[in-house]
Amino acid sequence: MVLGAGASPVSGCPEVAELEANLPCTCKVHFPDPNKLHCFQLTVIPDEGYYQGGKFQFETEVPDAYNMVPPKVKCLTRIWHPNITETGEICLSLLREHSIDGTGWAPTRTLKDVVWGLNSLFTDLLNFDDPLNIEAAEHHLRDKEDFRNKVDDYIKRYAR
Repeated sequence: MVLGAGASPVSGCPEVAELEANLPCTCKVHFPDPNKLHCFQLTVIPDEGYYQGGKFQFETEVPDAYNMVPPKVKCLTRIWHPNITETGEICLSLLREHSIDGTGWAPTRTLKDVVWGLNSLFTDLLNFDDPLNIEAAEHHLRDKEDFRNKVDDYIKRYAR
C-alpha cells in the first residue's frame, strides 16, 4: 500500500487515520509535509522506566514497496539504550524484512504496529539480552545505577 497525498494526513489515507486514532498516550505523530504522507516523525515521551521524562524523536519513511517491506525508521535523538545506537539505528524485530524467529515484518503489519513497537522499546521490549548497542547493555549488566545516571544525563542533554 502506498500512502496517498491529501489535504490533511487523516483524509489522505485510511492507514494514517487508523494510526492517529490508535496512538499510545505516550506518542505523537507529526507530518512535516501533509503532501508527503510517506514521511512522518514520531515523538515518544515515556511515562515510566529508565527513559521517563525524555522526549525521543523518530523519523519514519515508508518505501514504495510498502507493505511488502517495512518502513525505514531512525531515532533522531541521541540516546543511551541497548536496542538503539547513538547514531539512531534501531533493533526492533518487526522492522526487519527477514527474521529467523518469524517476528519480523509481514505484509499484514501496519504503521500502527511500528509505532506501538517503538513505544515498547522504552518499556516491555527493552532488551538487554539481544542488544544492538552492546556497550550500553554491558554497562547495565556491570552497574545498573551508573547506567541509569548515564541515561538521565543523555535525557538532560539531548531529549528535552
